[in-house]
Amino acid sequence: MKDARDLRSGKGPRDENFPVASILIEARFRPPIMALYSFARAADDVADHPSASASEKLHRLAEMRGALIGDHDREPAAAALRQVLADRGLPVVHGLDLLEAFRRDVIQSRYANWEALMEYCRYSAAPVGRMVLDIHGESPGAWPASDALCAALQVINHLQDCGEDYCDLDRVYLPEEDLSAAEQDVTALGAPRASAGLRLVIAGLARRTQELLHRSRPLADQVRSRRLQLEIAVIQRLAEDLARRLIVRDPLSERVHHSKLELFGLTASAVVRVLRPGRPPRNLIAGAAE
Repeated sequence: MKDARDLRSGKGPRDENFPVASILIEARFRPPIMALYSFARAADDVADHPSASASEKLHRLAEMRGALIGDHDREPAAAALRQVLADRGLPVVHGLDLLEAFRRDVIQSRYANWEALMEYCRYSAAPVGRMVLDIHGESPGAWPASDALCAALQVINHLQDCGEDYCDLDRVYLPEEDLSAAEQDVTALGAPRASAGLRLVIAGLARRTQELLHRSRPLADQVRSRRLQLEIAVIQRLAEDLARRLIVRDPLSERVHHSKLELFGLTASAVVRVLRPGRPPRNLIAGAAE
């Protein structure tokens, strides 16, 4: 292998459940956010590659770490993010935290309880929101609400993909404690339809995710950038709807993801909610096409 590109999955921003540097974000902030996304996507593809060995994955992630901290330029996505952060005087710590999460994905496939899952989200999810806030020059005071939102998004992804994660990667993010309490084991995730017990586990975790989303609700009002407020509001709205769906739908046999029409409706309702209290700045919409 030459670099992490040899293990790429082919997935891109359009394959994600939530917006990535959408048109709501100011044009000047989209390139650095996309550099972050490209870095995270490259590392995720390494950790999830179906045929690469664990040692191969760990080596590639270590190479990405080296490129991120400036030891070499052998990993293009990591070197590009390093340059973006250096240009803005921002630290690489959030990127290093993300690499730790992907390293854990290689060596850890089970989580004992909700607390262990939240500890994982501290590395796999929170750094993304923190870096987006840093790129916008927002205050670290918004980190707690951002951490809650990012953890919620991570758990929603885990719940939606719980069957695929188990069958394709033998990776289970549903806490063992919850499965045991419902008298379930991980093999239930390989069935074509969730059992009653597994549905209870998924619904229970979705409700705990709603608690995270309750804590993240103030986030949009905590940032100064009106355009970032809109992006956050849309993501919050989509996450709230998906959490509700996971309480009543079976991700093993039913569609949970939003259709394009549903995405449009939820996005529009979130934007209207942000703009309703007052008149938006004159350049808010005009600048969206920059």
